[in-house]
Order: sequence, then C-alpha cells, then structure tokens
Amino acid sequence: MALPRTPSFRLDGRRALVTGASSGIGAACAAALAEQGAHVVCAARGADRLAEVVEEITRRGEDAEALPLDMADLDALTVALDAQPAFDVVVNSAGMARHSPALDTTPEDFDAVMSLNLRAAYFLSAGAARGMIAAGRRGSIIHVSSQMGHVGGIDRAVYCASKHAIEGMVKSMALEWGRSGIRINTVCPTFIRTPLTEATFADPDRVRWIEEKIKLGRIGEVEDIMGAVIYLASDASSLVTGTAMMVDGGWTAD
Repeated sequence: MALPRTPSFRLDGRRALVTGASSGIGAACAAALAEQGAHVVCAARGADRLAEVVEEITRRGEDAEALPLDMADLDALTVALDAQPAFDVVVNSAGMARHSPALDTTPEDFDAVMSLNLRAAYFLSAGAARGMIAAGRRGSIIHVSSQMGHVGGIDRAVYCASKHAIEGMVKSMALEWGRSGIRINTVCPTFIRTPLTEATFADPDRVRWIEEKIKLGRIGEVEDIMGAVIYLASDASSLVTGTAMMVDGGWTAD
C-alpha cells in the first residue's frame, strides 16, 4: 500500500513580497520565507533597516532584495506592484496602532490607522491578486492581523476596528478569488516581543495582565509567527483560504 506523503513546506522557485519587513514580525517572515527557498522582496519605509535585513538574509546564502515603499501611499504601491513580476506569496506585516480611549480618539489618529491597516492592505491584496491572475499563478496572500480582530480591547477601539475589518475583507476576497487558485488568510498573533512592543513589556503590571490572558503563560516571540506563515505560504495549506490562524496562546479561547 502506498502511503501519502506530506505536502512540501518548501518555497523554491517562488517569489514572495513581505511588507513591513524592516523589523519585528515582518523581518522574521522575510527570513522564514527565504529560508524555505523563496526569492523575497522586502518592502518597508525605513530604507536603512531594510537594507540590514536584506544583507543578513543574503549573508546566509538566501535570496532577497529591498523595496523601499510607503504602503500608505497608494500611488507608490501601485507603481511598485506594476514594476514587479507577479508574486506567488504576499505577506502583509505593515501596520500601526494609536491606542487611546474611544472618547479621546482624534480623526487624525483614526485616519492614520485605517489608512495603513485597512486601506493599504485592501489595495495591496487587490493589486497582488490582479498580478497573479494575469500571470496565471496560484498564489497565497497572508495578512498579519491580530487576536484583536476577534475580540475587543480597552483603549483599542480603532485598532480593533481595523483588524476586525481585515478579517471580513479576507473572507470576501477568498470567495472572489478561489476559482483563480488564489488563497487569502490571516495570521492573528497575541502580544509578540518586538522593538515596537518594548514599552508594553517594560510595564510589569501590563506584562502580568498579558500573561494571565495568554493561556500558555508566556509572551509570544517572532518565531511563533514564522511557522504559521510558512504553512499558509506553502502547498501544505493548499485547501486553506478565507480563514484566520490564531497564534494567541489561547487568548481568544474564552
């Protein structure tokens, strides 16, 4: 009897775009994809830090290039996508938060968060899918969402709104693009230790609260996200679309 073989997690010969790739989760995703054999186009605003990430990936003998890009600038985003061959994998890790009580939210903060977290994500998805369809490629689009796309949070009304919207957007796009072989999903992390979260983890009371909410009892690390992204990018998840992969240590299990 011939037993089935596990689908490959390798990404050899595939082109991947990672946004927000200059640090934290984005840099980790870029490293993970390159490690699995993909040619990774690393995009972010910070050109110097972006160059450091690309240099480290190539120093390991893997394949990457830098693409300085402000995702919130839709004209620049369109130009960048049009100038690139179609991608097989897109990982959107660009995002921001401006936390405050809902009664104190300013229109400026609301617009800034929505512009990057939702508007840019929407048109990145559409542009990437359009390129895949034109090239006849079956691709995978992955958005780094959040556990806050499935629950609420104190002082996080705007951030939660943007992430809940991403979850609905992904479900609808999955319905539209499935017949073209394009999958689109989210990865939803809990609190992950990165340079952007240093201030949070410097507060002992906040750390205790986080650890109480995370059922596995520890803060997330970027390595916890890397495996989830590789799974969704690879043939191992070829029947997975329109869904959210929770990497939250059980936060949303209540």
